[in-house]
Amino acid sequence: MSKLPSCPKCNSEYVYEDEKLLICPECTYEWSLDNEIEEKTLVVKDSNGNILQDGDSVTVIKNLKVKGSSLVVKIGTKVKNIRLAEGDHNIDCRIDGIGAMKLKSEFVKKI
Repeated sequence: MSKLPSCPKCNSEYVYEDEKLLICPECTYEWSLDNEIEEKTLVVKDSNGNILQDGDSVTVIKNLKVKGSSLVVKIGTKVKNIRLAEGDHNIDCRIDGIGAMKLKSEFVKKI
C-alpha cells in the first residue's frame, strides 16, 4: 500500500482517497491526486531550452563571479554530475578548483 501525502492545509496524516480526490477528515480540505503528482515534478531547462536531469553534464556559457570571493567560473567550464534543486539557483554541483556551488540554469547549456 502506498503512503498518501499529508494534508497541505493542516498537515494531518489521516488523509484518505475518494476516487480521484484526497480528503482530510480533520479540516475537510480536498485536493486532486493529479495535482499532487504534478507539483512534485521539477522541470529545469538550460539556456537553450533543453530539459536537465540529475547526473547530466553542463557547460557554463558566461563568466560567473563567485559571491564572497575573488574567484570566477570561466566561460566553457564543464560541470559533471549536476543535481537539481528547488529555488532560484536550481543546480547544485561541484566545480574543480572552486568546490560546491549553486548555479542558475539560465547560465549553463547541456553537453
